[in-house]
Amino acid sequence: MSPSEVTMAKVSETVPTNTLTLQPTINSRSIAASELRPWGSFTVLEEGRGYKIKRIEVKPGHRLSLQMHHHRSEHWIVVSGTAKVVCGDREILLSNNQSTYVPQCTTHRLENPGVIPLILIEVQNGEYLGEDDIIRYQDDYARSEK
Repeated sequence: MSPSEVTMAKVSETVPTNTLTLQPTINSRSIAASELRPWGSFTVLEEGRGYKIKRIEVKPGHRLSLQMHHHRSEHWIVVSGTAKVVCGDREILLSNNQSTYVPQCTTHRLENPGVIPLILIEVQNGEYLGEDDIIRYQDDYARSEK
C-alpha cells in the first residue's frame, strides 16, 4: 500500500457515520391504536410500566367529561388549537406549546372552545392506567361510570 492509501484507510476508519441507534425501552410497547369518542378521538402512542402516552384530538366546541382518576396523574401538552382546562378549582386557557399538570385524585375537564381541532399529548403516570379508572361527575354525552 502506498502512503496515501494508508492515510485514506486511517481517515475512513476514524470518520463516524451519521447513524443513530435507538435502544428499546425496557417494558414498553408502541401501540398506535385509535379510539373514537363522541368528543373526538385518542391514540395510544406508547405505554410501559407506570406510564402511557396518548395523542388526544378534541373536536371544536366539544369537551370531555368532568372526571377524576384514583390511580394516575396526567400531563397535557397542547400541540395545536386552544384548550380550556378545568383542574380542581382553577380554569385556564392553553395554546400551542403550553402545558399543565393534573394531579391524581383531582377533578378535571378538557374542552376545545376554538374553531379548529385541539390536539394535545397526554402523558399519564401511575400504578394503574386502565380506561376504567375514571369517575365521571358530569358528561355531555350521557355516559355513565365504567
